[in-house]
Formats: sequence, C-alpha cells, structure tokens
Amino acid sequence: MKKILIIHNKYQNIGGEDIAVDNEVSLLKNYFEVETLFYSNNISNYLSQVISFILNRNDKSTKILEKKIRDFKPDVVYVHNTWFKASLGIFKLLSREKIKTIIKLHNFRYFCTKSYLSKNHFKNVEVCGACGISKSEIGIFNKYFANSFLKSLLMVRYGRKYYNTLKNSEFKIVVLTNFHKQFLEKLEFDENKVHVIPNYLDFNNSENVSKENCIVYAGRISKEKGLQNLIESFLRSDISDWDLKIFGDGPQLKELLKKYDAHNNIQFLGVKPNQEVLKNIKMSRAVITATTLYEGQPTLLCEASTMGIPSIYPKNGGIDEFFPTNYELSFNLSENQDLIAKMNSLNDEKYIDEIGMKNQNFIYECLKKDKIMQRFNRIIHD
Repeated sequence: MKKILIIHNKYQNIGGEDIAVDNEVSLLKNYFEVETLFYSNNISNYLSQVISFILNRNDKSTKILEKKIRDFKPDVVYVHNTWFKASLGIFKLLSREKIKTIIKLHNFRYFCTKSYLSKNHFKNVEVCGACGISKSEIGIFNKYFANSFLKSLLMVRYGRKYYNTLKNSEFKIVVLTNFHKQFLEKLEFDENKVHVIPNYLDFNNSENVSKENCIVYAGRISKEKGLQNLIESFLRSDISDWDLKIFGDGPQLKELLKKYDAHNNIQFLGVKPNQEVLKNIKMSRAVITATTLYEGQPTLLCEASTMGIPSIYPKNGGIDEFFPTNYELSFNLSENQDLIAKMNSLNDEKYIDEIGMKNQNFIYECLKKDKIMQRFNRIIHD
C-alpha cells in the first residue's frame, strides 16, 4: 500500500478549503496509508514570522517536514495550502528528497501576485478574477492586499516564487475545474502536468426538515464576494420579506452591519460550526453567492446540491461545471436585474424543488468516489 503524506496550512477561520482537505483525507485513508502534516498561522514569535515571510521560507516548518519524511517515508507528498506558516521552503526540500509531489490549487491567488505593477496585473481585463480588485482602484501599484503597497509587495514576492515553482518544477498540479486547467494552459503551463480532480464531498443524506422562507450565504464577508450587491438585489426582489442569513466574517462586516442594521430579516450570524451552517441550508429555499472572483469548487453550493437545495450563483469561472447544463438559476454579474429575477423565481416552490432534485442527481454523478479515485490513481501511478 502506497504511503501518502498530506500537507496543509489551515486558515485562521475555517473555510471551504479546510473542509475539502478534511474530506479528502477521509477518502484517501480508504485506499492508502495516509499521514497528515497540518500547520497553523498562530503567531508565537512575531519577529521570526516577519523574517520567514520576507525570505519566503520557514526553517522551523521545513525541519518539521524533514522529520516527518524521515519517520514516515512517504511515496507521495500531496500539498494543499502553504500560506504562510508552511512556507515555500518546503518545495526546495521536496525537490531535494526527490519525492513525488502533487500540488492542489484551490484558488487563483497565485495569478494576481505576479506583479506589483497594475499594468502587468491587468492584462486585457478591468477586474482581476483572482483578487477581485478593479484596475481603477489601485492606480500604478498593485495594492490588492490589505490596500497596502508594502504588504502587497511582500505578497507579490511570495506569489511570484510560488508561480515559478508551479510552472517550472517537476511537481504535478491538480486543479478543480477544466476552466482552471485552461487558465493555466493560457499561461503556457505544460498541459500534461495539470490534472483536473474535484474535491470529494461526504454526501449529506439527513432526514427531511421543514422549510423556511429564507436564503443562505456562507463565506468571507469582503468586497470581492459581492455581498452588498447581493443584499441590495434582495431588498429590491419579491422575496424581500424572507430572511437572508449570512454566515461568516471579514473586513466588510462592520460596514454592512451598520448599513443594514434596520432590516431585521437580514441576519449576520458570524462564524458557526459547519454542521450548524448545513442545518440552516437544509431548512432554506436556496443558497446564494454573488462573488466577483474566479471560483475553484464552491463547497457551500456543492453541499447544498447534495441536500437537493438549489443555488443562485454568477456565471463566473468554473462554477457551472458543478451544475447541469443550461442551469436556470445562474446570473450575469453585470446585470443586477438578472440576479433579482433569479431571486423572484424562488416563489415558485414546485419549480425550485425540481431544480434542487436535478442538482442533487448531477452532483452525485459529478463527485462519485470511484471517478475521483480513478483520476487520483492515474497521477499516483504515472
């Protein structure tokens, strides 16, 4: 039985990527001998973290990995997020040890860190699909991170090195959608090193519950996620008397709380355990997102589909790949009226239930365990 070491740097607030990694660990343990190495970004020594951040390596993290490799002797190392405690230094070690390495990309952030000059950041586009910042907002310099030139410059150094590692190393790359694979190929990545494997989902077959007239958003509350546009469209829709439940935290939370405090049916519920979020989704009429970003695999929407709950989402990136062809509830980001029309359609219960059933059947087929493992084994044994 092959040995696989899974590396992941957990996020400070648990999100879709952390859940996806946990699900994948559970799946792979059925087929391989698996050990994990999880890093966290809890800062105990601020100065050492700043230095490692600037140097794009963390010697302590690398030594931990070195010991893990020595003790476990993996055949394959499977890397997810490395930001920032794991650091990019682990890739130098993995190259030196000549261990087969697979890197899974859950998002497009590496792309917008290629340059600190906005003219190079925005080639042929006005809004970056990786970070959601528009060309008009940042002027000459790429201040896409925390609206700070210095912080963005440090992130650019990290991103550039990561980008070069992805493109020029012998490591295999796994992405979640064909859209992402084509995106990399346009950047002249070798098509033979890029493979498409969606995230495994542990299907939720819980019993039926009573429905409430509500829709659910769960995720980061930040400008690029389109929450303000979503809320404004909700207030102009025919379902404005329903509840809009918003789970999550982020830099735009205080602004939105202040602006919509008078609307009692717009509920900002904060960060909650995933099971509580799923329970609320199960009782809802739909889940919704209005993100301006290219998405990898939207965990929330896929989990909703397993429960027969429809999703409203923008025609953006590769989200469409997880829904039936000609999906009825996707909308054009540039047309607010289109989003409002999709919300209005939630009043037709029979129509919405039919969409939910179609989504459920589609996601079962799309994320079949056997299909995912077939693709994974192809890379392992290549």
